[in-house]
Amino acid sequence: MGLRRVLLLGEGNFSFAASLCGAEGTHVVATCYESEEDASRRGGAARSIRRLRESGAEVVFSVDCTKLKDYFSPEKREFNCIYFNFPHCGRKAGVVKNRELLAHFFRSSAGVLAEEGEVHVALCNGQGGTPADQPRREWHNSWQIVAVAAGAGFILSSVHPFNAETIHGYKCTGYRSQDKSFCVDGALNHIFTRSTPLLCFTPRSCKIQLESQKVSFQVPQALVDKINRGFLEPNSNHPVRTVKEELTAGLSQAFPLQHTDSCLSLLHQGHLNGVCPSNIFWITLSPEETPSPEEMSHGSANAVLFCHADFCQGTEENAPEGCHSPEQFYLRPSLLPHAQARMQEGAFLPGILHVLSGPVFRKCRITPHSMPVFHEVLIVFAVNRGTESSCVQMLVNNIASMVHSLHQTGIKPNINLQEATSSETSELNDFAAFESQLGKIQYFICAETDPPGSREKGSCVGVIRTSHEPVSSELVVVFVSLNLDLLAMLLCGISDWRMLWTPDTRFLRQFPRGELKLFKSFSLYPPSYVHDVSFWLPEGEQFDEVAFHTLARGVSGDMVVSIQLRDSFQQAGTGRRSLCYRLTFQSCDRALSCRGAAEMQLRLREEIQRQLGVTLR
Repeated sequence: MGLRRVLLLGEGNFSFAASLCGAEGTHVVATCYESEEDASRRGGAARSIRRLRESGAEVVFSVDCTKLKDYFSPEKREFNCIYFNFPHCGRKAGVVKNRELLAHFFRSSAGVLAEEGEVHVALCNGQGGTPADQPRREWHNSWQIVAVAAGAGFILSSVHPFNAETIHGYKCTGYRSQDKSFCVDGALNHIFTRSTPLLCFTPRSCKIQLESQKVSFQVPQALVDKINRGFLEPNSNHPVRTVKEELTAGLSQAFPLQHTDSCLSLLHQGHLNGVCPSNIFWITLSPEETPSPEEMSHGSANAVLFCHADFCQGTEENAPEGCHSPEQFYLRPSLLPHAQARMQEGAFLPGILHVLSGPVFRKCRITPHSMPVFHEVLIVFAVNRGTESSCVQMLVNNIASMVHSLHQTGIKPNINLQEATSSETSELNDFAAFESQLGKIQYFICAETDPPGSREKGSCVGVIRTSHEPVSSELVVVFVSLNLDLLAMLLCGISDWRMLWTPDTRFLRQFPRGELKLFKSFSLYPPSYVHDVSFWLPEGEQFDEVAFHTLARGVSGDMVVSIQLRDSFQQAGTGRRSLCYRLTFQSCDRALSCRGAAEMQLRLREEIQRQLGVTLR
């Protein structure tokens, strides 16, 4: 490893810098805003400066922390760590001035920090405005440090007490620009790291082989960063794959097991009976003249499935609006059609668990547990009529044992069966609600935590159904669908489903191959921003709220975490109807600034007018 370069800014008496000098493998560059003559007048400063120089550290004076590039040549800008302890504009500067100072400092730091470097900012108790401050100030009266840092592309990755008494020789100074100490009881050290860039909104195409024709389709904007991510591939160490592998390994100890993933397609054709068309990602295919060999190398995996007519083919009467042709395609919302088609072919032998897995895609409203894409594992087995209940219970017991053995948070969830009722479906999550559209459900597989019965929304992780049409008079086919993403979140303590899809390498680094660990977030207390939008609806048309939510997902790159209807108004005389929605923007893994959220809001206003035909107010 090379020499670790540390930059200290705004030193008062240089006692903090002196405590770091002499550390093995570390080169210290200590700076202050004052001239050497003024700085040396502070108590103990001359002694600390002398000690720094004798140890080989650099001491630089008259350094403006908002213009750091001006003081360091390009080859000396790669600092591994930047410290700025108790920044302040001086005198009686208020919170607004100090926010501005931090904003300029963070932008300046971005130009001299190594790619994986850290920025440490120590603030007095309450100044930062995060939940770590006790007591916490009102947001408007704080320095809003996380939001300010986000403007320069930084996220808060750690925060811990600034224990001045443990720093040898340290003495705080500089109260109101004077050589006076100040109270640092309850002070916090905020550690920032670089964020991965926000999602690029460039349209993306996917190319496939359709019979003898090469075709392509434009990936829906809400899914541009979620197609072909390969989470379940053999070389993946994603927790979703680990959950699947552990699950199937456990089941294989009790049942003969066979994987049938090789020819599952991304696309279906026609219309899903019983499923609301607004919950489907419809696709328009275009001829593709010259795809590269590399693009076509995955042709078998992306081949189009022509589902069984009873399940997938629609007619003019029941096809969705704008989708009257039986040639209409859509991204698969479930693996169930594959299994039902194979059942009709007699592909499922009695006594064997057949396992299908892959990503599925569903338009849905924005809620904490609503996923437009997740990884489904579908377990199919044929059993003797009359034994299906005992076989299902045995299977669920095996799943529960696997969850208990892998759970990392210390709270052992109970995996249990609950008989499905129409009233209970609405009380569970959107996964269960959509599954009910695919056909009658016999049981929900739920994760229940202490105290018993305190099931929260989002706890349904699977459903069980039997075939409507028995393959024989003696056999019944049972379908068990599990949401691997929800199971991975449960097992690893991940509270936000979006984190599973982050491009930030710090996520996967926490899960070495084959290991499930308690996830530790690398982006703490992300700021949120609220915007309202109101518009007139087209006369005589129903408003598709799911389409509105899906558009918000796509425009924001899944940065909208909440959409609430605030007001519905009907104009007297004309009968025109107006809606007002409140949107909350927040990222779980990337730096989202106030300006960034405002730009997303402007794009959303343009797109809802263009795509949904509304008139903005």
